[in-house]
Amino acid sequence: MTFRPDVDLDPGRVRDSRGRRLRGGGLAVGGGMGGLLLVAAIILLSGGDLGDVIGGLGAAPAEGPVGSQLINECESGEDANERQDCRLVGAVQSLDAFWGETFQASGEQLQQPGVEIFSDQVSTQCGAASSAVGPFYCPLDQTIYLDLGFFSDLENRFGAEGGPFAEMYVVAHEYGHHIQNLLGLLDQGRDPGAEGGAVRTELQADCFAGLWGGNAVETGFLQPLTREQVNQALDAASAIGDDRIQEQTQGQVNPETWTHGSSELRREWFANGLEADSIEGCDTFNADL
Repeated sequence: MTFRPDVDLDPGRVRDSRGRRLRGGGLAVGGGMGGLLLVAAIILLSGGDLGDVIGGLGAAPAEGPVGSQLINECESGEDANERQDCRLVGAVQSLDAFWGETFQASGEQLQQPGVEIFSDQVSTQCGAASSAVGPFYCPLDQTIYLDLGFFSDLENRFGAEGGPFAEMYVVAHEYGHHIQNLLGLLDQGRDPGAEGGAVRTELQADCFAGLWGGNAVETGFLQPLTREQVNQALDAASAIGDDRIQEQTQGQVNPETWTHGSSELRREWFANGLEADSIEGCDTFNADL
């Protein structure tokens, strides 16, 4: 997706804590690609609840400066087209506009989520986490957390094609979890399995991301989608399907342990959102999977 060059951005909408360290390390998840780290990455890269991974671990206090604050340089759509962090700012503002109008049409007011970009590690009300867990949404502080290095992992580790709209799909998915939280849908199902509640929750967030994508031009921030951009986002959704990740990491597929859905279903529900005209079109809880 390409931003309108003349659109104004509000860098204050996103907190930039890159470069800030947690006292004493403060990591809830260790380094490397095996064991709990990989499980956490799979669960959280698509917006799972960080509390599910780190349980009762407390949030380590932070020390040092608030961060680089390079994000303060993000002032226009032209900046968003040139810089990844500025693109995130623009995506968040477009999501604010779309979901704000959606809630207003129902006679309600949107409570916007917090958004924070970090590097290495971060402290949240759900606990402390390393960047290895991928993007995640913490419902306790209603904040989306992203380490921008994940987008390189999406291509290099998970084999996605990448691209600006693929990155914005990830952000929109996390925002979708916030919408679920506000609507009382986030905890509707946590049971694993190919047709379990956890999968249905994640597929709905994919659909919500598509719902925004299909209407993003109307928010005034973005230019119309191209077929290539749509395909890049669909490819990203497929790349993080449970079956594809299990095949890559375990050499076998076990649908009974799925928490996010197959590559086919993730692609399908994101595409469904692109074509939907309302939240009702994303009712994965009553759909046949």
